[in-house]
Amino acid sequence: MKAAVLMEVNKPLVIEDISVPKPGPREVLIRTAVAGLCHSDLHFIEGLYPHPLPAVLGHESAGIVEQVGSDVTYVKPGDHVVTCLSVFCGTCDNCTTGRPVLCTDTTVKMPPGASNRLSWGRSEKLHQFLNLSSFAEQMLVHENAIVKIRPDMPLDLAALIGCGVITGYGAVVNTARVTAGETVAVIGCGGVGMAAINGAEIAGAGRIIAIDTNPAKLQLATKLGATDIINPADGDVVAQVRELTKGGVHHAFEVLGRKETAEQAFAMLAPGGTATIVGMIPFGQKIELHGFDFLRERRIQGSSMGSNHFRVDMPRLVEFYLRGRLHLEDWISAKLKLSEINEGFANMKAGKTLRSVIVFDA
Repeated sequence: MKAAVLMEVNKPLVIEDISVPKPGPREVLIRTAVAGLCHSDLHFIEGLYPHPLPAVLGHESAGIVEQVGSDVTYVKPGDHVVTCLSVFCGTCDNCTTGRPVLCTDTTVKMPPGASNRLSWGRSEKLHQFLNLSSFAEQMLVHENAIVKIRPDMPLDLAALIGCGVITGYGAVVNTARVTAGETVAVIGCGGVGMAAINGAEIAGAGRIIAIDTNPAKLQLATKLGATDIINPADGDVVAQVRELTKGGVHHAFEVLGRKETAEQAFAMLAPGGTATIVGMIPFGQKIELHGFDFLRERRIQGSSMGSNHFRVDMPRLVEFYLRGRLHLEDWISAKLKLSEINEGFANMKAGKTLRSVIVFDA
């Protein structure tokens, strides 16, 4: 099969011929239909997060089951599935206490460099990425890395649910548990930020403030549920939020992965408010907060993949889309061939796209 391989950081991905073995007892072979280009992939391409190389990146995807291992009962060939990097075991302490996104079992959620599912005609090991590697025509994954979806859900839109949508929506609904009437600010209106805005609208937030420097993205944010928009070019973001809300928001979501915006998220909180950091702040970078603010019971927390229970959450998101409450069509800026993947990442870095997807039959 063809796959896009990252050979070195800050270098273009290279299209190579690779292969996977037949599924093991609990593995599933998937024909990849669609793979989204996620900003998290770009972090690894640029070396902001370490990963063994060479590697096949990609982790936001949907496809059709081709083969299943001998012990797999959850899916069968022909089923439509969405992948999720937060593969779970179901038996560790975190899984059994309701936090499967933090599963600690390395037999299902293998650390970087541990997998040998991918191979090619070279001496160096080819690494799987985040238990998936979806920038390839096929994926061989653990059965607990997928969720079965109804076949009438378009796969190009279903792929978005596998990372960007579940991360933003889940940060609002699962991690922060926004309730009806609360005020929300979302810093960054890319794919994940848009999902947070749409999720806040679904959750019944009373006021949703979208913050971004791109006027086109701010305009789209209003369609997805934002009641107010703020452009940082117009002045101090924290001051603007405090003025709009007369004192700060109940919830602030940082979706850019930057030190300064993480600090702004905490600073714009009302007393008792919570800042949720969704973006991937570069590895090793620290943020600074004013200690006095904690005396007013302000909180800051992280969110991993929207604290998801993906076999419950993703089918619900499919239903939200089919009922017209989740506006996925507006997110796809471009549909690309695998050979156009580097162009897609260049446009992402330039801020020209909301979400580009690789369509493998294109």
